Amino acid sequence: MTRLYADPARFSEDQLRGFAAAHPEHATLVPGGVIRTGPLRPGQVAVVVGGGSGHYPAFSGLVGGGLAAGAVVGNVFTSPSSRQAESVARAADAGGGVLYCFGNYAGDRMNFGMAQARLRDAGIDTRTVLVTDDVASAPADQSGDRRGIAGDFSVFKVAGAAAEEGLTLDAVEAAAHHANAATYSFGIAFAGCTMPGADAPLFTVPEGKMAIGLGIHGEPGVEDADMADAPTVARILVDRLLAERPATAGSRVAAILNGLGATKYEELFLLWGHVGQALAEAGLTVVRPEVGELVTSLDMAACSLTLMWLDEDLERWWCAPADAPGFRRLPLPVASAEPRALPDAVPETPVVRGDEPSRSTATTILDVLRALQHALHDAADELGRIDAVAGDGDHGRGMTKGVDAAVRAAEQAASRSAGARSLLSAAADAWADEAGGTSGVLWGVGLRALAQELGDTGATDAARAAAGARAAFEAVTTLGGAAPGDKTLVDALAPLVDTFTAGIGRGDDTVSAFALAAAEAGSAAEATAAFTPRLGRARPLAQRSVGTPDAGALSLALCARTAADVLAD
Repeated sequence: MTRLYADPARFSEDQLRGFAAAHPEHATLVPGGVIRTGPLRPGQVAVVVGGGSGHYPAFSGLVGGGLAAGAVVGNVFTSPSSRQAESVARAADAGGGVLYCFGNYAGDRMNFGMAQARLRDAGIDTRTVLVTDDVASAPADQSGDRRGIAGDFSVFKVAGAAAEEGLTLDAVEAAAHHANAATYSFGIAFAGCTMPGADAPLFTVPEGKMAIGLGIHGEPGVEDADMADAPTVARILVDRLLAERPATAGSRVAAILNGLGATKYEELFLLWGHVGQALAEAGLTVVRPEVGELVTSLDMAACSLTLMWLDEDLERWWCAPADAPGFRRLPLPVASAEPRALPDAVPETPVVRGDEPSRSTATTILDVLRALQHALHDAADELGRIDAVAGDGDHGRGMTKGVDAAVRAAEQAASRSAGARSLLSAAADAWADEAGGTSGVLWGVGLRALAQELGDTGATDAARAAAGARAAFEAVTTLGGAAPGDKTLVDALAPLVDTFTAGIGRGDDTVSAFALAAAEAGSAAEATAAFTPRLGRARPLAQRSVGTPDAGALSLALCARTAADVLAD
C-alpha cells in the first residue's frame, strides 16, 4: 500500500477518487469524503462516520445500505477538517438528523465538534457518539478516555442498522451508545506500518518480540512480549477481553478478529480456530463472527480481537443485512427441514495382518521411515532455500509434513501387525495426503507402487525389491510426465532404479546393490545444477535455476542415502 502513489502529500485525495470510481453503485464523491449513491429514505437518520485515511475498509468502504450514509476522510492517520465533516454531513442529510460516529481521538473530537456546532446553527440536528473500545489505552475506571480501534466497526454496524430500521435520531444515538458500552477490543502488533513516501516504518518491533496493545495510527504497543505461537496469542487476546466482561453481560457475543493490513486472511482464519475454541471454553456463543480486515493501519502486521456483548437489540442490529464496498452481510438462509446428506468419509487404507517374514520387512520399512524423518527435518531449511531460487521455497516443509504423516500412519499400521504392503501403503497415502503438491503426490504414488510388489506375505527377496523399484519409477514418470534431463526428482530416481536393478541382475545382494544405487542418485542430483528445467517448479524461472541443483532430486537422493545406511546396519 505504501509503494504505490503519485504525490505522497495527496495520497488521501487520490485513493478516495479511485475508490469512488471503482464503486459508483455504492459511493459518490463529495467534498471531504463520500456519501451513498442511492438516497436515504426521507426522514432517515444519516449515520456519518470518519477519520483519517489508511484504515480501509474504514471509513469509505463502510458507506452503503445498513451501514453509514457518509464517510469523512482525512489525510493518512489525520483527522479530517471541520469543513470536510460539515460538507459530508450536509450532503448525506435526509431530514432525520445526523449522527457522527468516530474513534475517540483529540483531532477528530475537535473537528467533528466544530462541524456539529455549525450544523446545529443551520437547523440540522446533529449528535456525536465516540467509540472507546481499546482496553489497552486506559484503565477500566477511565473507559471514557479509551481510543477507538476495530470496535469502530461494531458500533457503526449497530448505528447503521438502527437507522435503517427507521428509528429516530434519539433512538439511533442511544443504540450507538449502547453498542459502544458493550464493545471491547485488544490487539497485538508484529511489525509497524510505513507511511506513503516514507522509507521506514513508524515503529519497529524488536526481533523475536510482539507489541502488546496496538493503536491504529502507527502507535507502538504499550509493552513488548516474547513472540508466541497462535494458540498463545489467541489466549492472550481472549483472556484480556474476558477480564473486562461487564457484570450484566450474557453469554452471547459478536466477535471481530481484525487484520490491520499485513496479517493475511489465512493467518487470521488459523488464529480464529484457537480464538473461537477459547471463547467456547469460556461458555460464550459467538454470533456471526467476522474474520478479516475491517479497520486497518496501512501495512501494519497486526491483529486485534473485538467482543461486543449482545442483548436482543444489539444482536438484531449486528445480524441485520448490510451492503457496502468493504462489508456485505446477507440474511441467514432458512434452515432446511431435511438434514443435508454428507458423502461418506474417504476410507482408510486397509491393513492386512502379515505373516512373520512380511512383518519383519514392515519393521525395516518403519525403521527407514523414521530415519528419513530425522534426515529430512535436518535438511528442511536448506531444501527450502534451494527450492526458493527458482520456486516457491516450500519443498523442505512439504517433505517434512509428508514424512511425519507417513511415520504416524506406519506406526499405527505396525501396531495392528501389518504386513509390508499394508504398512507401506498406509505410509504412502498419508505422505501424499499431508504433503500435497507435486512432490507429495509423486512420493505417495511411488511408495504405493513399491508396496504392491512387496505383498503382505513372504520375505522381500532381491527380485521383489527390484520389481518394486521399477514399479515405483513407472508410477512416478507416468503420473508426473517427467523424464531424465527435465531437472526434477526423476533425475535422481532414474539412476537409483537403474543401478539397483542392474546390481540385482548381476547377482549382487540387496544391501550392496542399493548402496551403490544411492551413491549414483546423489551424484545425479548434484549434476542437475547444470540443467535448464523443462518441467516442474523451476521451469518458469529456468535461467535463474541454472547453477543450483533441483531440490526434489536432492531430497530423493538424501532419502536413498539414508535408507541405504539403515539397510547396511
